[in-house]
Amino acid sequence: MYFYARIRMVSVMNIERLKEIRKDKDLQQKDIAKVLKISQVQYSRYERGTRVIPIDKLSILADYYQVSVDYLIGLTNERKPYPKIPN
Repeated sequence: MYFYARIRMVSVMNIERLKEIRKDKDLQQKDIAKVLKISQVQYSRYERGTRVIPIDKLSILADYYQVSVDYLIGLTNERKPYPKIPN
């Protein structure tokens, strides 16, 4: 329960970063929703913090923006993504 509460708190506290990075790229919510294959309404809920972002969607966003998931959720201010693990 504590782990879930911690993840929820991190997600809610740092939702501003999602909006910030999207606006920095001059994108609209509908553009990012298309990348995530969800509705604009669903993405809006992520940005407002009324819905927790699933890990798979965070991973897609990190790849799209070329940042780490840690950056997206506010655990670091370092934008550079981690090296990919070779298959």
